[in-house]
Amino acid sequence: MFLKRLSLINYKNFDSRIFEFDSKINCLVGPNGVGKTNALDAIYHLSFGKGYFNPVATQNIKHEEDFFVIEGEFEKQDRPEKIVCSLKKGMKKIIKRNGKAYERLSDHIGLIPSVIISPADRDLIIEGSDTRRKFIDGVISQSDKDYLRGLIKYNKVLVQRNSLLKYFVANHTFDASTLSVYDEQLHNYGSVIFEKRLEFVKAFIPIFKEQYTAISGGNEEVTLSYDSQLLNDNLLSLLAKNVEKDRILQYTGMGIHKDDLNFKITGHPIKKFGSQGQQKSFLIALKFAQFHFIKKQAKTTPILLLDDIFDKLDEKRVAQIVTMVDNENFGQIFISDTHAERTEEIVKNIHQSYKIFNL
Repeated sequence: MFLKRLSLINYKNFDSRIFEFDSKINCLVGPNGVGKTNALDAIYHLSFGKGYFNPVATQNIKHEEDFFVIEGEFEKQDRPEKIVCSLKKGMKKIIKRNGKAYERLSDHIGLIPSVIISPADRDLIIEGSDTRRKFIDGVISQSDKDYLRGLIKYNKVLVQRNSLLKYFVANHTFDASTLSVYDEQLHNYGSVIFEKRLEFVKAFIPIFKEQYTAISGGNEEVTLSYDSQLLNDNLLSLLAKNVEKDRILQYTGMGIHKDDLNFKITGHPIKKFGSQGQQKSFLIALKFAQFHFIKKQAKTTPILLLDDIFDKLDEKRVAQIVTMVDNENFGQIFISDTHAERTEEIVKNIHQSYKIFNL
């Protein structure tokens, strides 16, 4: 699968721009602020129906304009796929596949699998558990539509239960039977999601460790583990035990919406003890593992978007990454960089066809 043509109208800093891409490697080079990352984000947008860097759709419209249009022409399994994503202020976002609009945007997830690696990924290490849960959900959802539907239903019930808890306090009342209806639904949806996350992490860890070893040269021991309240008890029981606390806080404190991933290097949290280079290597390994996991599950080679990843890496690690992508395991790759000469030197060492776009 690859992206042949990308058309942008009023997207971020672009007035109007058309790109004709190589099926293997495409490099977007130029100084900061010219739109390299924005072009990669547009490709991501076509995959997920939202931007990677700013999920607030209206903020992706160019200043002083009232709409944007992103159009991509892909080739997947020798068949053309035309995806159009458009938004007009005050209206709902529309995603069309081959001229037909989706009724639910979630139905589009997984058609155009892609993986982005960016400096913004550092949030996975430094931010809270919500960011890491989104990572898990994003990986699984690209190859498991039932998981995504279950997650949407779980979150909807969670909002309803939290609203009910607030209603009880505001009206000085409590109805255990009504609350139990939501508890049962959270338990049913949450238990399935928990099992799928558990299964995912078990399959993902060895892939991740293999990728990190390849990047770092095998000198550092890294671990990744799954943390969930459901590891020790079922959700229905946890909700019952925590009901008084939930009533006071007006919030559901137990469930898969509290899950997390623990990242460690040599037995210690990488957030505190990992150097900048080690953290970056960890994140790149995490995303390369995501790529290989999705490729295996979806039986399609995802598009790989590398946003400024060679910055702050030593020559040895850069060389390792180049070696990793210089094989048939990877399909179409997009690279953004501020150093045109460095980029050209790197892609020359990857024995694939390429195009360089100076922005």
